[in-house]
Amino acid sequence: MSRAVRAEPIRTDRLVLLPLAVAHADEMAKVLADPALHTFIGGLPETAGALRSRYARMLAGAPDPGVSWCNWVIRLEAESCLTGTVQATVGPAGRGRTAEIAWLVGTPWQRRGIATDAARALVGWLAGRSVHTAVAHVHPDHLVSAAVAAAAGLTPTDRVRDGEVRWQAALPVGTS
Repeated sequence: MSRAVRAEPIRTDRLVLLPLAVAHADEMAKVLADPALHTFIGGLPETAGALRSRYARMLAGAPDPGVSWCNWVIRLEAESCLTGTVQATVGPAGRGRTAEIAWLVGTPWQRRGIATDAARALVGWLAGRSVHTAVAHVHPDHLVSAAVAAAAGLTPTDRVRDGEVRWQAALPVGTS
């Protein structure tokens, strides 16, 4: 279980989740430029320079060697463009691994099932990497994100952290 989990390309019928690279910052700054994206997650859109710095820190890895930071950009193949991100922070928990997952899709690509496809693919990929539990934290008023979590196989719990409901799923470890 101490083996690091590393992001690698994940394919669906219409998406490719590409491991994050600093070079993605310029395009992602445009994808994530709408201030409305931050309604539930807080903060403001970042410049390309700020994203480059943040991506470099993320790619350096977690300070805890038992934790893996896995980050991807979402590429919509039909439009040859990046549309958002997914991420998983994988670490030990109890008798297995747990992954805290999240997704974010730029405003122009929302309501097209991209976040759902990406989250499902991510959860399936994690199951194939001996991750036993997937967890997401969703603001109770963010109904669209709750629908994505449900479609990815997570269910809400009665646990709340920082005003967000914990959703989780036991994964069928060893599948892909």
